[in-house]
Amino acid sequence: MPPFDDWNIIDEEEEQELQDAAFFEGKRDVILFCIDCSESMHELRDDPNYEDVKTSHLLTALEAAMQIQKKKVIVGPNDSVGIVLFNTTRSSETKNHATEIKKNSFVYQPITIISAPAIQELIQLLDAAREDPDLLKSTFPPLKGKKMPMGDVFTSCNWVLRDGAPKTASKRVFLITDDDNPHPGSKQLVTSARTTLLDLTQSGVQIEPFFIATPEKPFEPSKFYSFVLLPNILVSFLNLYPITRIDDLLSQMRFHEVPKRAMFSIPFQLADGFVISIKGYGLVTEQRKGTYKYFVDLGDRMEVANSRTVYVDEDQQAEVDKTEMLYGMALGGASVEDVSDDEGEGVDTVCRAVLSGKRPFYTADEIKSFRTLDLEPGIKLLGFKDRTELAFEDNVKHSVFIYPDELKYSGSKRTFAALLRKMIEKKKIGLVLALTRRNTAPVFCAMLPQAESGEEGGWNDPAGFHIIPLPFADDIRAAPLDQAFRAPDELKDAARVWIDKLCVKDGAYPPDSYPNPALAYHNAQLQASAFREEFDPEAFEDLTRPKYDMIHKRAGNLMKEWKRGLLTDESANIVPVTTGSKRKADVSVDEAEIRSKHEVGALAKLRVDQLKDFLKSKSQPVSGKKDRAN
Repeated sequence: MPPFDDWNIIDEEEEQELQDAAFFEGKRDVILFCIDCSESMHELRDDPNYEDVKTSHLLTALEAAMQIQKKKVIVGPNDSVGIVLFNTTRSSETKNHATEIKKNSFVYQPITIISAPAIQELIQLLDAAREDPDLLKSTFPPLKGKKMPMGDVFTSCNWVLRDGAPKTASKRVFLITDDDNPHPGSKQLVTSARTTLLDLTQSGVQIEPFFIATPEKPFEPSKFYSFVLLPNILVSFLNLYPITRIDDLLSQMRFHEVPKRAMFSIPFQLADGFVISIKGYGLVTEQRKGTYKYFVDLGDRMEVANSRTVYVDEDQQAEVDKTEMLYGMALGGASVEDVSDDEGEGVDTVCRAVLSGKRPFYTADEIKSFRTLDLEPGIKLLGFKDRTELAFEDNVKHSVFIYPDELKYSGSKRTFAALLRKMIEKKKIGLVLALTRRNTAPVFCAMLPQAESGEEGGWNDPAGFHIIPLPFADDIRAAPLDQAFRAPDELKDAARVWIDKLCVKDGAYPPDSYPNPALAYHNAQLQASAFREEFDPEAFEDLTRPKYDMIHKRAGNLMKEWKRGLLTDESANIVPVTTGSKRKADVSVDEAEIRSKHEVGALAKLRVDQLKDFLKSKSQPVSGKKDRAN
């Protein structure tokens, strides 16, 4: 029988798995909107955004699907979206599907890559539905007297995803309904729905429910969905506020529209021969504008121009293979032409023998060896320290959150949980050597444990470790001032009064509520261009813009009083002397000053460097000894 290490690990391409973990996590996102079309979803009510316009829960759900697709045009143009309606008598056309979906379900939009024509078709349907409130009811007739089994709904979603979604994409189903008990008194349908949902999740599909509630009809998940949905789904979604308007639905979908993707999947070595597998997730990253592409005008159409980098030998005017390129530093006493062709041949060591006075060159493999120190991707535990030894200033870069991966090594979660529990109990942090990707430099990191923080109805932060890159000695800088000027207590008390008036609600800043205004303005222009809409810059709302009227109303007089005290304080008016790098003083004189000095015979009062600069500006020689008066 082979040893445990041989049969406990799954056979797969380790090189690919470590080289590009994003491939296994899904580079593209697939969202399937599964919307209920029952009679309650068609029930008309007043639209809160439009006067004298009727709306319905179905219209709200379709509008949310349209808004998500419009955002995907900018943030995820390679993603795919589909729309399936259930509890409707309209039958689906099966020409685009390999398998016929279940009865009483209709595929309004098959899973396809985000495209402007498909979104415009949905926009036209919504505009027509606002003019004719009964349009949706006639287009998608509701099923009367009974409900479609939820097991058949999940089966239809599975078939649609199987036929249209890429295998390597992250697949999710957004379930939107207002019926909290579709099958009252039927245990068989409840069991069937849960079994089908398990099959759906085991195939790599996540269910994310969005339940619609009204003051007249609250949504109670305990009647049906608490027995069908998995516990992790209930914890994540059932503690949310009820959805009553399109704004509520969009605000909840904004938190779930981007899938969680691992940055890397590497082994975690606890000791010699003791290895588990972990995945790393970036909690904070800068959202930037999308990369632009080059297009070629072919007259009747525009084609994307693919660019590539080519190295050309100037002497032979031939393309040079990248593997034959050598890398050198801008150091050494010899030029490139002085290097002999046979230098370093036959030497297999990393450090090639270089003749005296010659410039060293390295191959790509040697440069990679210098950078990685010949280490394989992974995290190695070096030891432990007290929690108090981790200083605040040690956090100079974004940390990475790691979580166990049971698919690579069985038992990773149990081992990971035991290590986490003991480190929290003993108030310790770990010191690790981390190399997360190939062709990157290894860094020393602090491994900070995080316990699972629970709240009523769910949890807030998961249990795991934060990998914090530690700074080297070269990264640390001393502050220029040891102690600054301190304001007196009277000024502090006066400032504290108006600061208390302007404190953020609940004492916290929610970043999810304030999008980047520059990025949002750029995306709004692109959306208007993609859908051939007129963009109105005045209509753009910057949520980060301070509310000046409210600020002056709350604390205007207090701020004026504090400013008057600030002007009379001596320490506030002291300007510290800044010591910067020395700059050469400006000694140049203009032609008018030279002429005025010459007219009064005072050229001798000018310095020699001033006279030389003036002569150089007039292209006159400055060498030799001549009388200044001449």
